[in-house]
This record gives sequence, C-alpha cells and structure tokens, in this order.
Amino acid sequence: MSARRRRSLALAAAVATAAALGATAAPSASAAEIPLSGYELTWGIKESYRTYVATYARGVFTPTAGASQTENNGAFTFTDGKGTYDSTTHVMSLGFQGELNIKSAAHRFELTLSDLKFDSGKGEITADVERDGTTEDDVPLATVTVTRAMTDMATTLTEEAGEVFGSDTYAGAAGDPLSIVKKADPEPEPEPSTSEPATTPPASPTAEPQPTGSVTPTAVPTGSAPPTTQAPTPTPSATASQPTAPATRGDIADGTLDWGVKQSFRAYVTGSVAKGTITASDGATQASGNGAFTFADATGTYDTEAGTLKAAFKGAVTFKGHEHDGAYSLDLTLSDLRVNLTKGKGTLTADVADHDETSQDVVLADLSAPSAALTVKDDVITLDKVTATLTEAGAKAFGGFYAAGAELDPVNLAVALTKGAELPAGSGGSDGSGSGTGGSGTGTDGGPDASGSTTGGVGSTIGGDLGGSLASTGSDVPVGALGAAAGAAVAAGAGVVLALRRRRSTAE
Repeated sequence: MSARRRRSLALAAAVATAAALGATAAPSASAAEIPLSGYELTWGIKESYRTYVATYARGVFTPTAGASQTENNGAFTFTDGKGTYDSTTHVMSLGFQGELNIKSAAHRFELTLSDLKFDSGKGEITADVERDGTTEDDVPLATVTVTRAMTDMATTLTEEAGEVFGSDTYAGAAGDPLSIVKKADPEPEPEPSTSEPATTPPASPTAEPQPTGSVTPTAVPTGSAPPTTQAPTPTPSATASQPTAPATRGDIADGTLDWGVKQSFRAYVTGSVAKGTITASDGATQASGNGAFTFADATGTYDTEAGTLKAAFKGAVTFKGHEHDGAYSLDLTLSDLRVNLTKGKGTLTADVADHDETSQDVVLADLSAPSAALTVKDDVITLDKVTATLTEAGAKAFGGFYAAGAELDPVNLAVALTKGAELPAGSGGSDGSGSGTGGSGTGTDGGPDASGSTTGGVGSTIGGDLGGSLASTGSDVPVGALGAAAGAAVAAGAGVVLALRRRRSTAE
C-alpha cells in the first residue's frame, strides 16, 4: 500500500465536518466539533505476537515518549489522546502520544509504531510505521468493533498488519481487545484568545453522545457524555478466538538440504554406459560412494503458526556423460535449489542448465512431508524423508529420463533459526571430493533403486526406467535425455546385450 501523507487532526476534522454537513443547512463547524483531551488507548496488538517477539525471536518491546507496557509482556498504553467529537455525526477522532519500538537481533527485524490514531466512524486504528529507514504514515493496523463503553472492544488485524508484523496469517485474524478511556482532565492551559473553544467537552445535556461505529445521528441516544470511567487493564486472553500456541516466524539464519536427485540416475551417469562424471560445486558436496548431495547456506523465511517454509540453498551439481570428441551428449546442471512448503506440501525448484541453455526456477518435484507441522528444537527446524515426486516440468528438464510421477530420492532439510544453532550432519560431502566417477551397475550408493524400475522393460522409454536387462551394464538407462541419436545408440546397445544373452543361453 502506498505511503500516506500525514494530515493534522484539525484538517481531518474539517474534512469530516464538511462531508457531514454537505450542501444543506447545518450547525457551524465550531458548533458541531467538540475538542477532546486526556484519553488513553490500551492495546496489545496480538498476544501470540508478543510471545513470539519476547521468546522465540529473543526480541524486546521498548515503549517511549509517553507509551508504556503492562508487566509480564502485557498490552501497550498510549497517552495524551487529543482530538474532536462531532455532535452531528457522533464520530470521535483521537490521536495519541507514544512510540513503540519492536526489535529482534536474532531474527533481524526492527520497526517502530508511533502517532496512533482512532476513528470511531471508520472503526479503525492506524499508526505511522518506520521500517528499513523509511516511514509510512497512517497504516491501518486493525478494524475495531466500537461499543458504547469503549472498553475491551474486539479488533481484527488488517492485511497491512500482516505485512508490518511479518505474517500473512495475521490478516483477518483476531487482535487483542482495545480500550479507550478518559483519564483525569489535564491542567488547563492558557487560552490564546477568548474565542478558542473550551478544552474539555461540556457536561450539559447537549454534550456529545457516546461515539459508535455508525455515523447516523440516531444510532445512539443523545445526551450521554464521553466515557469517564477508567477501563480495566485489558487481558489478551479475553479474546476467545485467540490461539494459545505462540507463532514462530522470521528469517532463516542457515540451513542444509540433502538430496540425491535419483539414485539410479547417479549410478547410470557414472556407470559403464554413460561413463560420465558428477561434479558438486559452489558450496554443494557429494557423499562418498556416489552418494547424495548436500546444498548449504540456506536463506529464506519460516512461520510455524502458518506452517510455511521458504528456503533457498547454495550449490550446484553437474552431470556429464556420453562423451565423444570432447563433447557430452548429457550435460545437465542443477543450481539455486529452493524449497517452498505450506503445511507439509510444496515444491522443489532449481535453475536447470542443459548444455548452454538455462531455465530458471523450474519446479522439479512436488514435495510431501511426513508432518504438516514445523517443529522447532534447539532453534532448528528439521524435516526428514520428504517425498519428492517428479513433475511434468521436471520430466522435461531431465529430457524424458523419467516420466512425471516418478519417485525421486527423498529430501532431508534442516534450517537454523538463529546464528550458531547447531545443524544436524548432512549426508553429502563426507568424502570432501565433491564428485563421483565410475560406479557399478547396481548403484554405488547401495539402495534397492539402483537397478531402477524393471516393469517398463528394455523397450520402455516412456513411463519408467529403462532397466532390467541393462542393470549389469550401468543401471537403468533413462533414454530421453540423451537425445535422439544417443538414445538410439543406447537402445541398440540394449538389443545387442539381449541378443548376446539369448545366444549364450541357447548355446548353454
């Protein structure tokens, strides 16, 4: 939302009065508007947000310039509320003193709220928000269900509040109750002229009625005065819909992703058919024995309340095979791997370079985690055995090596929420070589998938691995990515192998 220019209370009141009066005859602006002062606003934003800042984010709330916070990480109070009451529209407009700084060094965020304003006609509370060195004026933080008592009024956080407080889940969520009370009248100030209105509203029967969220003059009986009773300190638990579990959200400090792409593919690349190499670079490593890869230095965001995780990992892996005169028919590089999860479901994307052509952010696999929850332990979120299923785009990226729907190697990832949090040891990089060459036909990383799917048969180039009879020559051979000529050559080779086996069997 674009920044709003701050308008003075006087200008706002004038505009409101002009709109209310219209072109018809009405009392003058001075008669309709009654100046108000000595009000306090108490609001806790959202209890789960305060808990998150003070515990998981290891942050602090610092109220200044007249603002304060109730003990035990309670609600915030802003003071010296001044404004106007329009006796024609029954709208109260107030602005409050005080600033609230919210800072977390651990999760690397800081913001300051100031110049809080309440408008009973709009049923809205706004504030100036300072972030990243810039200030946005009059940001709507919550809608308010205005009541006659003006205490413990229900609030609903806005979409803008979700942006300010760093979680989309806050948009439309119940906020803490809001109370506005009239404190003792301040000491009278010298009046610059006799024509200036009185500082406090009159107490006569013609004084303003209690403001409500409606601008209809008949919405509230006339003759009642603004609230003078002191509101009890609001308790965040008064909101029935408020969650008891704290939200955890912020920036990822570090993390690793363990993924082998597909075991049979690794065995094929380094086997006696492709006679290729696998090279991990730019921070990625490969486990010994032609094992899985580890991608490191994660960045991104997480929100355990929403169950969302967005993480990007450094590192690249290059597969090369079928070399002829210094050129490779198979030359595939995966880099900039990204995981996007929401409640256990999501995607794995990567930049895919096929020879000299690169496609960015290709969705390689659909992900499904064993649990929808993101559990934090020792400031680390760990997800193991996340199922990865090849997508249509992924099948195309691999040139038809495997059909969409094929199960890839599972994904294991761990992200640190704070600097220094200890990550579990990854499966990649144990030999430090970062590359694999050679390899046996059964798959050097030892799993049952090394020989690939045998259901497709030797002639099956679509819908499964080209395995079975070729297992002893370099694991299952995914023909499509080799190109038409290379695929034909491999298929021809398969025919030769089968023919030789049949002849030997007959001879024996």
